Amino acid sequence: QSYCHRLQHDMYFLTSTSRLNEQVVDKIVLQLNRVYPQILTNEEAEKFRNPKASLHTRLSDLLKHLQKKGDRHCQEFYRALQINAEQLFNDLPSRKILKTPDPTEIDTDKEQYMLNDRGPVFFLACFSVAAGLALFWYCCNSETQVIGRARRILGFSPIIIGRHLRNICMLYLEDMSRN
Repeated sequence: QSYCHRLQHDMYFLTSTSRLNEQVVDKIVLQLNRVYPQILTNEEAEKFRNPKASLHTRLSDLLKHLQKKGDRHCQEFYRALQINAEQLFNDLPSRKILKTPDPTEIDTDKEQYMLNDRGPVFFLACFSVAAGLALFWYCCNSETQVIGRARRILGFSPIIIGRHLRNICMLYLEDMSRN
């Protein structure tokens, strides 16, 4: 959505009573006058800061003037509004529309959390199962004679796996070698 459309959508909200006070409007006009590239000329800035005109009229004229100038000018207005009246900027109707999530859009932060919510224990369990299946498949392959090597590896692993589990594996390997 372009900034001009957003400004048109927010115009009623901004010009309603007591949303913006005179000091904030003057700060915004001065910022638009002094920012690079210069959005408002000195004459335009004086016109929109004229204390003889009502605040509502000046603000309405300023918003219409910025919409005629183009999207870049409206964007600079939003930047000035954010700097000078951040709470009002956050309450804009167009900001609320932008903040509501699109149901078809994937929230990458939520998706990242969903993929990683199982933790390290789940990873270790899956890795252990995969390693066990790979070792089982490798040992049971009839083309390779790895029973002796597997027995040596399991014989040196009392620290890694429990002694009881090691004995079961050794018995299984011995039984496999007899057959």
